[in-house]
Amino acid sequence: MPAAAKLLRSELLRFSTAGSVDDGKSTLIGRLLFDAKSIFEDQISSIAKTTKKRGGEGLDLALLTDGLIAEREQGITIDVAYRYFATPRRKFIIADTPGHEQYTRNMVTGASTAQLAIVLVDARKGVLPQSRRHAIIASLLGIRHVTVAVNKMDLVNYSQDVFAAIRRDFEAFAGKLNIRHLHFVPISALHGDMVVDRGENLNWYLGPTLLDVLETVDLHADEAQAFRFPVQLVNRPKTPDLIDFRGYMGRIESGSVKVGDTVRVLPSGLETRVREIVTLDGSFTTAHAPQSVTLLLEEEIDISRGDMLVHPYEPPRVTREFSAMLCWMDGEPLKPTHKYLIKQTTNTVRAKFQRVDYRLDVNTVAKDTSVGEFKMNDIGQVRIKVQKPLVCDAYTENRLTGAFIVIDEASNHTVAAGMILPEDKHDARSVNG
Repeated sequence: MPAAAKLLRSELLRFSTAGSVDDGKSTLIGRLLFDAKSIFEDQISSIAKTTKKRGGEGLDLALLTDGLIAEREQGITIDVAYRYFATPRRKFIIADTPGHEQYTRNMVTGASTAQLAIVLVDARKGVLPQSRRHAIIASLLGIRHVTVAVNKMDLVNYSQDVFAAIRRDFEAFAGKLNIRHLHFVPISALHGDMVVDRGENLNWYLGPTLLDVLETVDLHADEAQAFRFPVQLVNRPKTPDLIDFRGYMGRIESGSVKVGDTVRVLPSGLETRVREIVTLDGSFTTAHAPQSVTLLLEEEIDISRGDMLVHPYEPPRVTREFSAMLCWMDGEPLKPTHKYLIKQTTNTVRAKFQRVDYRLDVNTVAKDTSVGEFKMNDIGQVRIKVQKPLVCDAYTENRLTGAFIVIDEASNHTVAAGMILPEDKHDARSVNG
């Protein structure tokens, strides 16, 4: 990837935060925003006044998210809150996700686009079942970078031994999961130690601050590089000067393409070459994910919305049957006889659930094979058959082409989110492209 393109893409980091009740997540988010100077003066003034009214001193940074907390406590539907801030080195979007088990679906929604997850652990309480659940979900969602922020170090006298014990416990558990990069940072969100600034109380810790981790984590080392271009629209202008124009519009989900490349159209398997790459800014010789482009091809072949253009030497799977991890989000349970649609990239197909393999205990990673259906917030493995071939990758290889949502055909409600599993050679029936 050219250096300029890589720099452009590295400007934004999406990360999620999760923690148990009273772990200090609200204070941590407030500290990040405040110390990164991403709070307006009128917000600071308002927080100071509210803090004083409540009998406190200085600034209670947790008040920055208190409105959200009140909504969570009083409402039935718990939503994910997204917050934005920036430093000179990188821009950030925080997905502030609920930690309670009954809101698992909301945590999955918030963390589904995250590149990094912060799991807060209270230094006094150590690794709790909620901490393990957050790590399991991050692993299932393919989040390669997990940072464990051991908070409230000020309440354990900034003990190095306490931090080391929590690290050992978490590492022993995380060894069972698919987490490629695990970071540990001792912090005091209340006093600011090791969040943005190093502070004066954790001199024994020689690693990066939490913000240093966020600013320097390598987001590209594990990225899928195979070219994937789901076609969104076939562009045929009706103007006389463009009567012969036929462009295929969409977003490059991964990898890159250049003029002259041979591309294969799936599921048909037809091949041709890229003649031109067009954007709103003009014509280019190369394009990279996540650019939205129009591709012009040398030959007129049958291509429509839902098809995918790939390089022949990096083919995805083309299949009518696959296994997937599913997070059920609807109040109505999964019914194998019900009619569902699966939307994956730009393709929407009818689907049938052939079987439920197991439900996952998100606290222990135990598999319950006795279940025959999924209810709200359940996560587990299913076997799915679709009416038309689906062009996909395993979610562990490509989060964009390996993810899908399930839609109830009758109500048009989104009822589940899924992650396609690697092909089982003994169970899969693939359709060769």
